[in-house]
Amino acid sequence: MAARVKGRMPMRWIIAATLLLASALALGWWATRDAQRDPSQPVGGELSLPSTRGAFSLEQLDDNQRALVFFGYTYCPDVCPLTLSVVRQALTRLPTEQAARVVPVLISVDPARDSLARLEEYLAFFGEDFIGARPSEAALADIARRYGVVWRRHQGDDSDDNGSINNYSVDHSASLLLVDRHGEIRRRVLYARTPAPLLEALRAELDAERDTG
Repeated sequence: MAARVKGRMPMRWIIAATLLLASALALGWWATRDAQRDPSQPVGGELSLPSTRGAFSLEQLDDNQRALVFFGYTYCPDVCPLTLSVVRQALTRLPTEQAARVVPVLISVDPARDSLARLEEYLAFFGEDFIGARPSEAALADIARRYGVVWRRHQGDDSDDNGSINNYSVDHSASLLLVDRHGEIRRRVLYARTPAPLLEALRAELDAERDTG
């Protein structure tokens, strides 16, 4: 009979140690998941801006309300008015109680031209519940980074009487964001020409909040 080699670890110990190590690694991954978040992913966060309703902040929302945030500008020739019309249509198709829990907010990507007075006049075409927010250029850059929004100005060649060029357009992200009072992006709705995708997202979000409330 072959002699047993002394000092060899029993197989069951090896398996137990392997499982213990795997569990520790898994726990460590979960504990550090947020710290290792991909910086390219939108994180949201607080919005506190001058608006057509005075100082606007997400913290003003109730727990069961959602801000429906869109980034655009009043000189936008097509995407912005179409999207705002889609928002209006979607809200009118919701029950009154649910529509009251949605706060539509347009954040201007053209604060140089979009005064609060102009935003108020522009948004009046879509409904009295629409809020226009005008960030500074620095605030816009910070918010856009946190919310995963991109925009790019296309400058024209003609200048006005004051010598400043104002005939530019702005390309920008066209998604709608459903955001809670804590700045968490709950849902992102891609650009669409009809209200169906937005309605589906609104109903799912508002129903989920009702069920957990």
